[in-house]
Amino acid sequence: MPRFALPFFALTLAFLSAAPLLAAPVEPGSEHCVVNVPSDDRLNLREGPGTNAAILARLAYGSCGIVVTGACQGSWCPAEDGHYAGWVHRHYIAALPKVDFCFTAAASTDVRTIRAWPAPHSRALTELPAEQCGIRPLPYAVRDWQKVRAAGWEGWLPLSGLAHTGD
Repeated sequence: MPRFALPFFALTLAFLSAAPLLAAPVEPGSEHCVVNVPSDDRLNLREGPGTNAAILARLAYGSCGIVVTGACQGSWCPAEDGHYAGWVHRHYIAALPKVDFCFTAAASTDVRTIRAWPAPHSRALTELPAEQCGIRPLPYAVRDWQKVRAAGWEGWLPLSGLAHTGD
């Protein structure tokens, strides 16, 4: 590897670890999650496309299940969250990636445990079987942890135990 490639690789890796992993742009008809909102704030689902429209619901960072129901108008996208239909600003949502993961052959019990938070000593929610596939990444990553949805659970898995299925 050339000497200049290593710093570039390290910089790229540092950037990717701070960004949402595999976050897709807005995709009509797809499920989206709330991103780019501070944890103590909310995304407003509004009655119309604009900041002057009435607020129908306030969606927390990390919440998913928002479906964009049509073409965006400028920065505003028609969406529904299962309770309300309204408009959200496109900067604050990301489509779920259309990829799945499986565990690598060497995935230990620690790597297969879905955790409540991205830390090895966080509360264990469930342990997935070694042959588990269909692990859907959500558009959130912290350091070497990926937020996922699998087997009816949402939580955090270490990236080291996951392998892309090639879909």
